[in-house]
Amino acid sequence: MWPCKKNLIFYVVFAFMLSNGVLHCHAWFHHYDFVVKEASYTRLCKTKKILTVNGEFPGPTLYAHKGDTIIVNVHNRANQNITIHRHGVKLPRYPWSDGPEYVTQCPIQPGHSFRQKVIFSSEEGTLWWHAHSDWSRATVHGAIVVYPKNGTGYPFPKPDAEVPIILGTTLAFDSINTLTPFCGLTALLECLLTSGEWWKKDVDEVLQLMLATGGEPNISDAFTINGQPGDFYPCSKAGK
Repeated sequence: MWPCKKNLIFYVVFAFMLSNGVLHCHAWFHHYDFVVKEASYTRLCKTKKILTVNGEFPGPTLYAHKGDTIIVNVHNRANQNITIHRHGVKLPRYPWSDGPEYVTQCPIQPGHSFRQKVIFSSEEGTLWWHAHSDWSRATVHGAIVVYPKNGTGYPFPKPDAEVPIILGTTLAFDSINTLTPFCGLTALLECLLTSGEWWKKDVDEVLQLMLATGGEPNISDAFTINGQPGDFYPCSKAGK
């Protein structure tokens, strides 16, 4: 009789693991693959290589429901370190996927990958994600759409259509002296640039020139809307 009892216990435990482990994981975890790599883009009549996710600028939109957990597999195929941060996502009791380099995690080195678990505990609405290392966020960013929790509705009439819009902006200050108290010394470089600004020069060149001179960075050549300069910029037609 003992062999039968052992087999029965094994089957019961195995069935429990399947129903509460593997199947649960597939039911609730949405998986995304972020491949960080260079791609050529033309703006303002000039073509240059920029850092992207999956070759897209802006990057892909993340979709989830309130209460969901998603898995983002970040593969660094670029020639520089990278981290990815979800702006406005709390990640309760799980800071390891928050993204700020050397704060909650080490940067992802070229040729390496990192698995991020993102928990949408109470967030709802439209947020955004961006790189959190040096100025790579200038082109490595995208939208996050968090729908109401399954079984609930919008707190307003359901929209007929949804179109994510990413506006490229920067903080405006008279000088670095006024910027430093606002941001703090450790966050100074992060505060000088948000996302969506477009320089004809390589973004890293702009950063290195600022560090070498100790002055303010050169202003960008254009702001963007969903990666495109506005209609009043020269050569602002699609693809130019």
